[in-house]
Amino acid sequence: MPRIIYAGDSTVTFNKIATYPQMGLSQGLLLYLKDDVVVRSFAINGRSTRSFIDQGRLDRIDDYLEEGDFLFVQFGHNDEKKSDVLRYTEAGTTFKDNLRKFVETARKHRAYPVLLTPIARRLFDTDGAFLPGSHSDYPMAVREVAEEEGVPCIDMTSLTEAYLASIGDIASRPLYVYPKDNTHLVLHGAVVYAGFIADGLRMLGRPYTDLLVSRNAATVDDNDEEAAEPFICLGRSRKLKEINDNIDASFKDETEV
Repeated sequence: MPRIIYAGDSTVTFNKIATYPQMGLSQGLLLYLKDDVVVRSFAINGRSTRSFIDQGRLDRIDDYLEEGDFLFVQFGHNDEKKSDVLRYTEAGTTFKDNLRKFVETARKHRAYPVLLTPIARRLFDTDGAFLPGSHSDYPMAVREVAEEEGVPCIDMTSLTEAYLASIGDIASRPLYVYPKDNTHLVLHGAVVYAGFIADGLRMLGRPYTDLLVSRNAATVDDNDEEAAEPFICLGRSRKLKEINDNIDASFKDETEV
């Protein structure tokens, strides 16, 4: 039985009702996987690579991993926080060193490590133009470790930044827990962005494609219509109608990234 073990922060974690409507990528990814694929999320709110390792969560993954598993590793949001000595890592040194520890743990068990850059923050200027680069040097550090270690990297930063720039301020609001924040995803956002992960896995070929269900897979035997695309492909996006903001502005949630 194929297993994906996911390490990361609150953009990845599997949420329960207490943090609704927040949803993590590990939840959205389920829609793209075959029925026999198990996803076990070790991600937790507020963690950087440093605090995740220091608190023994990588050790728990080490105990859990088996040969043939897939270890997805996605950090950056909290590693950036210079004011927090318990979480901060420097992009070109300690952050990269910590990512290598995840890769080494996977390889020790003959599992497949996959590095993912952090998803973009939803930031626009007063004219409605998207503002990229909110993660500074951390996405590049992930790409460099992947190249140096010879492991796959799905560049979620570039993909989500391009997507946000293409759809604009108004249309991007229903992806995030807006207006509370512009970092955490709701269900729609988790499904859209997990679609980028699925596309990245498909590009990698086997054994990664073996995890995925066809985009045209029907769930009803007598329905032979193609499944609708869960997100607008960048190459053939159309101008979207302005949508109403129906997020409850009074929703309060103090969880960290």
